[in-house]
Amino acid sequence: MAESPIYDGRLGGAPGNMAYYNTLDEPVSETIMRDLRQVGSKLKIVLMPKGDQEGVLKKLKEWDLWGPLLVCLVLSIMLSSTAPANQGALVFASVFVVVWCGAAMVTVNAQLLGGGISFFQSVCVLGYCVFPLVLASAACLIAKALTGLFFIRALLVVVGFMWSTRASVVFIKQIISPERKVLAVYPVFFFYAFLSWMVLLQ
Repeated sequence: MAESPIYDGRLGGAPGNMAYYNTLDEPVSETIMRDLRQVGSKLKIVLMPKGDQEGVLKKLKEWDLWGPLLVCLVLSIMLSSTAPANQGALVFASVFVVVWCGAAMVTVNAQLLGGGISFFQSVCVLGYCVFPLVLASAACLIAKALTGLFFIRALLVVVGFMWSTRASVVFIKQIISPERKVLAVYPVFFFYAFLSWMVLLQ
C-alpha cells in the first residue's frame, strides 16, 4: 500500500506542498511528545486568550480530543478523591458525563444558531476551556487543607468560572453572528456554572 502524502511542519515548506512522511516509522516517545506539545499550546491559548484573534481561532480549530479527555479525567479524579468513600465512583462518572454531554449540547446549540464550526471543533474548545476550573479545583484542595475557609474556596471557584467562560466566549463570538451571541453564550454560562458548583462542593 502506498504511503499517503502527509504534511509535517518539520519538513519545511508551505502546507500546500505535501511531503511524504510516514508517522508509523517514528518512535512512540516522539509521537507522544508531539501530541503533548499540541495539547500544551492549546492550554496556553485557553489560559491567555490574547493577541491575534484570527490566529487563536485557527489554532483552536485544529481540534483533538486528547487534551479535553485529559482535562476531564484530571477534574474527575480530583473531585472524586474528595467525595465520601461510597460516592467516589458516582462523582467521577457524573463529572465525566457533565463535561462531555454539556459540551455536546452547547455545540448543538451553536450549530443551530448558524455557527460555522464542526461538532468536534466546538467540543474540543469547550473541553480545553474547562482547564481553569481544574486549576481552581487544585487550588481549592490546597486552600481547604491550609485554612478550610469556604470564602477562599468560593473566590477561587469564581475566578476559575470567569476564566473558563471568558476563554469560551472569545472563541464563540468569532463564529456566531452578533445578533445571536447572547443565545450562544448563555448555555456556555450555565455549563461552566454547573461545573463550578461541583468544584465548590468538593
